[in-house]
Amino acid sequence: MSQRHPVIAVTGSSGAGTSTIKDAFEHIFRLENINPCMVEGDSFHRYDRDEMERRTEEAMREGTHFSHFGLQANLLEELAALFEEYGKDGSGQRRFYLHDRKIAKRHGQPVGTFTPWENIPPGTALLFYEGLHGGVVHDTVDVARHVDLLIGVVPIVNLEWIQKIHRDTYARGYRPKDVTQTILRRMHDYVHIITPQFSNTDINIQRVPTVDTSNPFIARDIPTSDESFAVIRFQDPEKFSIDFPYLLSMIHDSFMSRRNTIVVPGGKMMLAMEIILKPIIRRMMEQRLPNADGS
Repeated sequence: MSQRHPVIAVTGSSGAGTSTIKDAFEHIFRLENINPCMVEGDSFHRYDRDEMERRTEEAMREGTHFSHFGLQANLLEELAALFEEYGKDGSGQRRFYLHDRKIAKRHGQPVGTFTPWENIPPGTALLFYEGLHGGVVHDTVDVARHVDLLIGVVPIVNLEWIQKIHRDTYARGYRPKDVTQTILRRMHDYVHIITPQFSNTDINIQRVPTVDTSNPFIARDIPTSDESFAVIRFQDPEKFSIDFPYLLSMIHDSFMSRRNTIVVPGGKMMLAMEIILKPIIRRMMEQRLPNADGS
C-alpha cells in the first residue's frame, strides 16, 4: 500500500456492474482534476479470445475447471507486481484488451486480442483498476495487499446473471444459451476465486432488486435502479472516517441496517457513491508524499 502513489481497485464478477462504479470514479476524477492511470482487468487475461476458446474446449473435454474467473487463465502475479511497482514509484506496464470491432479497428488488430505492453505515462496521481481480480488472495498470489482502497460490486446473484445475459446477448452478440453455459462453466471459479474477494474489500456495494428475479434465464429486462436498493457495507468505517449521520441526512430515504451498513434507494446510488468517495479520494490526494523531485 502506498501514500505516494495510491492504488484503487473495483472488483466484481462479469455482469456485476463494476463499470457503473467506474463511471462514478471517473466523474470524481474530472471534478477533482485528478489524472489517473486506468487499468482494465481484462488486459491481464493470459490468453487472447481464440486461444481462450481453444483451451476452454480442451478443459471441457477433460472435465477440468477452466474459466476467465480462475487463476490459470490470468496473469495475477503480474497484476500484483504492477500494483506493488506503481505504489513504490508510479511506474509499471499496462496493455488493453480489444473487446469490439470499433476499438479493434482503431488499433489495427483483430477483435479479442491485446495491444502491446506499454509503460504507464509519467505523472499520474493514482492507479485505478476495474475488473475481476482486484482483491484476490490465494496460496500463490496476494493482489489485495497492494490496494489502498478496495471496492466490491456484488449484486444478488440472480440480478448479476440477468445483467450478464442481457449485456452479452444484446451488446456482444452471444446467444442466451451460450451465456448460460458460460455461467455454469465458471461456477467453480466463481465460488473459490471471485466470491472470497468480498471478505477483503473496504466497501461492498450490493444491489438488491425489489421486483421478481426468481428465474434470471427468462427475464426480459434488467430491473431499473428505481426498482432496487443499494446495500453499502464498510469493513472498517473508521478507516475512512465514514460519517453515517451525514450520509443519512444527505441521501433521502436511506437507513442503517447494521452499524457498518447503509441502505440507499437504487436511484440514488450514484449520488451516494459521490458523497462517500469524494472525501476519501481528496484525503488520498492530500496525504500523498512528494517524490524526490518534489512532484
